[in-house]
Amino acid sequence: MKKLTKAEEQLMQLLWDLERAFMKDILDAYPVRPKQSTVSTLLGILRKKGFVDYEVFGKVHQYYPTVEKGAYAREQFGGFLSNYFDGSFQKMLSFFHGKGDLDIHELDELLERLKEDEKD
Repeated sequence: MKKLTKAEEQLMQLLWDLERAFMKDILDAYPVRPKQSTVSTLLGILRKKGFVDYEVFGKVHQYYPTVEKGAYAREQFGGFLSNYFDGSFQKMLSFFHGKGDLDIHELDELLERLKEDEKD
């Protein structure tokens, strides 16, 4: 799966939230409204990359994601884990714990959730 640029990923986040949207809906969803031509260009790029498709209704297109958010997140996280922590989740948690971004209580909560998920 191809990696998205920051602008492409921002647009995909909006589409994942909207599920299906016309250009007006997409433009309205941005915190700061971009130019329609910019969004149109990004949608074309995303379509070529296989992330977006559309359905035609008269003269307008309704866009929708063709890649699930979870699938993209897993792919990107796997690359992040591999590139920065030799694929080790333990090394990653140790890193964030050592930087003070994750305390022992949060780690305990995570472990409890994992144990609960394993039971189910």
